[in-house]
Amino acid sequence: MTFDERRRDYDAATGEFLALANSVDDTLVDRHVEGGWSARQVMHHMADSEMQSAVRLRRLVAEAPGSSIQGYDEAAWAQNPALGYQTSDWRPALQLIAAVRSSSSAVLSRLTDADLAREGIHTESGRYTLDQWLDIYTRHPREHAAQMREAMGL
Repeated sequence: MTFDERRRDYDAATGEFLALANSVDDTLVDRHVEGGWSARQVMHHMADSEMQSAVRLRRLVAEAPGSSIQGYDEAAWAQNPALGYQTSDWRPALQLIAAVRSSSSAVLSRLTDADLAREGIHTESGRYTLDQWLDIYTRHPREHAAQMREAMGL
């Protein structure tokens, strides 16, 4: 797949996730399978993850090779009451996801094939390239859309 096709796939993954998330029924938003997240929790996680992804992308693009790419403890974030994963309105999270993904897509549109080799050092997994970033954040919304469908029994 060419870089241009991969950028379009990133955008398609965004659209797929947001279409599902925007159609969530209020009566199902907190339903979950044993040990899993509800749709509400997934949407809040996606918003926080997208903020992280945007910073990672920009660090990979703008900073010197080998710059630190910070990991985070997503489970701790999901369990922290102040972050509201279990109780907060999910609609602002969807707006954030849409805005951040649009901004990141614009950055991607200005990159070249050679930029895919740009790399940093992820604090949890080591060497981390822009190519890996694109793969991860194209899969991520699709994986969580599947998780939401399962949680809601769709």
